[in-house]
Amino acid sequence: MITFVSVIEFLGTLAFAISGIRWAAYKKFDWFGGYVVGLATAIGGGTIRDVMLGVPPFWMTNSIYIICTGAALAIAIRFKKVLFHFSNTWFLFDTLGLGLFTVAGIEKTLNAGYPLWVAIIMGTITGAAGGVMRDVFINEVPLIFRKEIYAMACILGGVAYKVCQWMGCGIEVTAIVSFATVVFIRLMAVKYHISLPHLDNGEDEQRE
Repeated sequence: MITFVSVIEFLGTLAFAISGIRWAAYKKFDWFGGYVVGLATAIGGGTIRDVMLGVPPFWMTNSIYIICTGAALAIAIRFKKVLFHFSNTWFLFDTLGLGLFTVAGIEKTLNAGYPLWVAIIMGTITGAAGGVMRDVFINEVPLIFRKEIYAMACILGGVAYKVCQWMGCGIEVTAIVSFATVVFIRLMAVKYHISLPHLDNGEDEQRE
């Protein structure tokens, strides 16, 4: 199980790091700035999760995640024409990272002995918090507060995880279904411009 979670975390780190580096390039950051943004995107959510669970942050016990972010930077530099010149590329890596880290957060929380409702919250934090850090670093309003379904996709992925558990599915099938749910909901939300209702401050009604 630990190996399974580690594989998911590694893949999520690579996907999120590339997503963060792409945004750093859009903002004209230098290579070091790109690495910092990529690293924050990749490890931010998992770090918050581990601190809340009372365990050492995952990247502090294995340097592979730091190296992985460096590899993501090298990939971004080498294949910049492919990654940066297609507007959907960052979205693809961001979505994959979101799904992978959601599953990793759920699995790690369950392994720590917490109930599933806590695991769903931790999965959402793992998936979404790194993106919040990325947006703060590049001076943007965090994506989860202003655009399409994002954190809600993580929550619904957690619900799918629960359904699979209830049906008695194996851990691999459960993880795949949860991951696919997050990715599918995120894709549909962007394709069809689905978002949660915005808060109304009442100004429009007053003007009327």
